[in-house]
Amino acid sequence: MALNHGYGVVAGVKEDYFRDPPNDYGQYFHGNLRLRTPAGVYHCAIDVDSKAVRNGVQWRVIELRPSMLKGVDRLGDGWHPLESTPDSGALDFIRNRDLSWRHHLGCIPGLLAAVFRVHFPVRWKSGVSTQALADLEPLLEVSQRIWVFGEPFEDGLGVHNIHQNQGDPLDSQWSAENGLWQDGATMVQRQDGSFAMFCNKFVTQSVQTNEQGRPR
Repeated sequence: MALNHGYGVVAGVKEDYFRDPPNDYGQYFHGNLRLRTPAGVYHCAIDVDSKAVRNGVQWRVIELRPSMLKGVDRLGDGWHPLESTPDSGALDFIRNRDLSWRHHLGCIPGLLAAVFRVHFPVRWKSGVSTQALADLEPLLEVSQRIWVFGEPFEDGLGVHNIHQNQGDPLDSQWSAENGLWQDGATMVQRQDGSFAMFCNKFVTQSVQTNEQGRPR
């Protein structure tokens, strides 16, 4: 299956950002980002709702090199549909190693010095919305440009399902939207030109899925 109204990415410049009103527990369902584009302002609802589960939201921030972006950084401002394939620029938190590993250059000193690339897995943090937003919001503050991946609104300019969109339990109301290469995330280019991506999911979503995006 797949998201009901397609999948893609909107690129633009931050016009505004605000949190939802807090719920009864002092937490938030969304961080709301408004992106300025030639077509108008897109409302991007970044979902950090813990869904009444203790430490129910998970997230990680991935540093990215331009070579990892598959041309998404060269797209003009506005909405761009993406095919749910590995080469389109679409995201898959499970299958794209660039979104789950930290990359470093290592060096062996000495007469036969060698430089090699080291890969470390980036673990998911677990917590509540305030903790997740505390990692997202500083990225937005230093951004010169932002890309948001997810599903377009059925009506109006906006993006939702900005979170992992696979691995939902088969008995959940979201299981019909499980699919590959359609995960939602928020990518920023900082003022210094570097790129980082805020990836988010829910603790109820599996980190192992089959070829239909269903939990293994």
